[in-house]
This record gives sequence, structure tokens and C-alpha cells, in this order.
Amino acid sequence: MTNTTIPKAVENFLAKQGLTALDLKAVLIDMDGVLFDSMPIHAYTWNKTIAEEGLHMSEEEAYLHEGRTGRSTIEIVFRKHLHRDPTEEEVKRIYGKKAGLFDSMPEAPVMEGAPALLDTIASQGLIRVLVTGSGQKLLLNRVNHHFPGHFSSDLMVTAFDVTRGKPHPEPFLKGMQKAGAQAHQALVIENAPLGVEAAKAAGLFTIAVNTGPLNDTHLNKADLIFHNLNELILAWPELMRSCREISLPGHNCRKP
Repeated sequence: MTNTTIPKAVENFLAKQGLTALDLKAVLIDMDGVLFDSMPIHAYTWNKTIAEEGLHMSEEEAYLHEGRTGRSTIEIVFRKHLHRDPTEEEVKRIYGKKAGLFDSMPEAPVMEGAPALLDTIASQGLIRVLVTGSGQKLLLNRVNHHFPGHFSSDLMVTAFDVTRGKPHPEPFLKGMQKAGAQAHQALVIENAPLGVEAAKAAGLFTIAVNTGPLNDTHLNKADLIFHNLNELILAWPELMRSCREISLPGHNCRKP
């Protein structure tokens, strides 16, 4: 990622959104694959749980479904293989089995660079909002353990807070609401195609960090793509400079 790429990405975003400039107040941050290297475990446990139901979901599919609520993932598998929706009992049983298997696995490590990235964001007075499709309490509890002081409970959006998960924009719209921010006042850090899709649908400047096995083409809706958090940390000063200083002539006002 070159420094000239960042200003151009900001300019392109402003032009597409019809905005004068950005006025950053908050950063909306995904959890799995950004803060924790937990996606390999999610992929394995989804694959194994679905197989025990006599159905199939490859680990690659699990990456592509990342960001959905558990209910949504199970519904997609049932519609694909059984041509029907799962019952409420089936959803609770299958997701409970998947969550239990996940909890029995070795603890997902903190993603390299995650603490430093959060410290960098906090040092600039930006609100940090966790926006995740996860409803697994073990992981959510670990956020406060490993990143103390960064996410208060009222600045978390989880599977329990939304009726429609990613790729619907609802999780990020709720994240903005909790931060008291509008679209020109926030940006997103994501790692998953559906998360990027949801963030763009919410009208947000979106950074993808490709920490998984998928090709970058799956993330090409993002405004910027990095390949690890350390790359993003190195680029952060230029990103903040561009967000502060770049404005477009011919636009009269910022849009919400």
C-alpha cells in the first residue's frame, strides 16, 4: 500500500458519496479475523457441526459466510441442501452444538498488531465500536480481557443486537448510532467480504484487512485493502492526514 493510494481512496470515496470531507469521530471494528485470529476455528467448527447434520459446508464457505449471524448461516445451509428453512429448535440445537465445539477448542490467539492498532486509534481520541456477527459469549468476554478500556458494553454491536446481520447494513448503522456518529464521521475495519458489503451499504469508508485465505478479489468493494494489521498501523498516520485534509471542491455540504 503506497501513500499515494490512500489520498486517492479518500477522494474517490468522497466523490462517490457526494461528500465535502470526512470528520472522523469513530472507528467501527470487526472482531473475528481482526482482533482475534479465530476464523480458522470458526471454519473448522462450522464444517464439523454441519457435517454431523448430514449436510455440507466447506471451510472456504465458512470464510465467505463470516459476519452472518449463526441463524443466517444455518438458514443458508438448509435452503441449499434441504430446500427449506430450519425450525427454531434446529437453529438453537445446531448453533448450540457449534458454539460448544468452538468453546472446547484451543483459545484463538489475539491477532498480531491488534493491541497496537487499538492504542493508535485511542490515542487520537476516536471512539472504538465493536461490530461483530458473533453471539459467542466466550469470545465477547475475551475482548474486555485482552483489550481493557477499549470497548465499553454500550459500544458493542453483536448478534444479540440485530435482527439482520451482515451483509445487511444494520450492524454498522447500529454501531454509528451507539457512537453518535453519521456516515461521514466513521470508518470501518473489516476482514470479511460480507462485512465489507455491509459497511459499504451503510455508506462508510471501509478498510479491509485480508487476514484469511481468500483472494483479495473477494474484498474489492473496500476502499483500501491491507494484508495484516501491522501494514495498517504503518499507514494510519497518512490515512488520518488524508481524512483530515482532503476536501472536494464543488460539494457544498457534508451529507449524513
